[in-house]
Order: sequence, then structure tokens, then C-alpha cells
Amino acid sequence: MAAISSNGSIPASAPTLVSAEEWEAARQQLLVKEKELTRARDALAAERRRMPWVAVEKQYEFEGPKGKASLVDLFEGRPQLILYRAFFEPGVFGWPEHACRGCSLGADQVAHLAHLNARNTTLAYASRAPQADIQRLKERMEWKMPWYTITDSFDVDFGVDQWHGHNMFFCDGDRVFRTYFVNFRGDEQMGNTWNYLDITALGRQEKWEDSPEGYPQTEPYDWWNWHDNYPPDALPDPKWVAHLNTVRGT
Repeated sequence: MAAISSNGSIPASAPTLVSAEEWEAARQQLLVKEKELTRARDALAAERRRMPWVAVEKQYEFEGPKGKASLVDLFEGRPQLILYRAFFEPGVFGWPEHACRGCSLGADQVAHLAHLNARNTTLAYASRAPQADIQRLKERMEWKMPWYTITDSFDVDFGVDQWHGHNMFFCDGDRVFRTYFVNFRGDEQMGNTWNYLDITALGRQEKWEDSPEGYPQTEPYDWWNWHDNYPPDALPDPKWVAHLNTVRGT
């Protein structure tokens, strides 16, 4: 076979050409390992849900579209917050027209926020750029996530002053706890609703998950909905649940 090229020529080291039956056999063999990986990922998420929490004692202040905001404000009334530190500020390549290329690529992957919100989880971004620049960038890039300006030592205190990363928090009244943190290549997995939920303290909140006793959980699929059709209280659409029950024979 020919050497690989930028126009898609097959590389000389390409895998062997086989029959459809042989291809299916090879796929089934690989599927065993893929299922092992899925189960290992689920087990890791279960362990993550049992990680200890640490209280956030310091009061942090951000600047948002409506003015000053505390860390509690960023939750928007939900118990869980995923806060991503994006690099958009003077000194970052692309400023002031662009944010960091990697952070921007990640922002382009973010799923519709309604699905996270339906699981009582808020996703927000934070940078050191002024709000006027953030709003201008969001409009041009068509990004919808809440995006705040860091005004104090938050980035230093939470390990995101030199590199991007996601910090997970849980809010109980006016008490905030840090539950998890991921950065570097771990950030590459973010953007998908499931991957976001898997790094939160409560997980996907579905009954198949191995979670501590008392954690909120619903039947799988029951809460899924069109992003423009979630009711205000984020309960599953009755028609969707009825359809699932018909499929399940319940």
C-alpha cells in the first residue's frame, strides 16, 4: 500500500484487509476490553463520589455580568458547581481577540447547559479578563456558559493560576466544599454532559450507579429531555417517562 499523505492515502503500515466476518470477530474481541474500560471508569467514578470534601473557608469575590458575585452566587441556586479556569487575559496568546486556543477548543465542546442544570449542577467559566471583554468574546464565539472575572487569589488557591483546570464544589446553604479537581489531560474529557456529571460529588444521580446511601438517584433515562423542554423543577417529562415504562413493560 502507498505511504500516508495529507490527502488521505492509505499508510503502508495500515492494518490487514479482511472479510466482514473477520472484521466482526476482531471488533467483538476488542469490545471485551472496551467494556472492561467502561466498568473500570464507572468504578473510578464511584470511588470519586466517596472522596473526602474540604471546606472552603475563604470568601472569594468575582465580577459577573450583574456586578460582584461570591462563590456561592456562582452556583445559581443549585447544589453543585463545576468551575473551569479558562485563560483569557492580557499575556495569553490571542489576547484580546481570542482566549487560549486549548481553552477555546474546550469551550466549543460544551454541551447544552440545560442537561447539567437538570441534574442540579451549574457549569461556569472564570478568567482574569474584564467582563466587557468576556461578553464580547462570548458573543463572537457563541458560547453560552456563565463566565466570571477572577478578582482575588482564587486561581492561586485552587491550583489554576498557571494552568487550566476544573474545580468541583458543593454548596449547602452558605457553606461551600471542594469535592474534586481535574486538570491537564483530564480536561480533555470535559464538554460531554456525562463526563461532567461523573466528576461531581453526586454523579449522574441514576439508580444503576454505585453511590453512598442517601444520594439522590432516579431511574436511568427518566430525566433525559429536550434541552428546551425541561420543566422549571427539572423533573422528567411525564410523556418521556410513560414512553420508557412502555418500552420496559412496566
